[in-house]
Amino acid sequence: MTMLRLNLLALLLLLSVAVHASAPKDLERFFNGVHTYTARFQQVVLDDKLNITQESSGTLWIERPGKFRWDYDTPFKQQIVGDGARIWIYDVELQQATVRPMTGALGNTPALLLAGKGNLKTTFQLKDLGQRDKLHWVQMMPKQRDGAFDDIRIGFEKGVIRALELVDSFGQTTRITLQGAVENKTIERQRFVFVPPKGVDVISE
Repeated sequence: MTMLRLNLLALLLLLSVAVHASAPKDLERFFNGVHTYTARFQQVVLDDKLNITQESSGTLWIERPGKFRWDYDTPFKQQIVGDGARIWIYDVELQQATVRPMTGALGNTPALLLAGKGNLKTTFQLKDLGQRDKLHWVQMMPKQRDGAFDDIRIGFEKGVIRALELVDSFGQTTRITLQGAVENKTIERQRFVFVPPKGVDVISE
């Protein structure tokens, strides 16, 4: 093998290692440098045998730290709004809204995870998982098993979050893919304010 080919193989190997090592850095960049985030999402829930049990889609908005909104369009219209102090869950067809304080461990839900704040390394053990399905993945294992998910994986494409996989203690996986992501663009303040429509039953937890 010629010296040129050896040098080329060495270069490709170094580039491969560098790319694989970027996923944890991409995660840190998101938590430290991305203040607002908007995207369309597709969400699939799979049981412990990887059978699809639920599919949904919608739009999400995040303003870090602590504010978020997930509007589900299908199969049922639902809004999940975090205003920094409380979380509202509004089921449009049921005409019912549930409200609870925004407390608990970072990562109780995908919404709280992405909108969270704090030092990632003190809350999670991070592991580079390399490349899969054209994405570069990082694993987030909660150091304290008091949240809803035991295993969290986030996939990046060119430094932008494209997918999340969250596994709970029952082996159920929530898989979220994101499209049309926009970072650090101003989001109107009213987006993170929820006022129960007239006639809606409000349940406090």
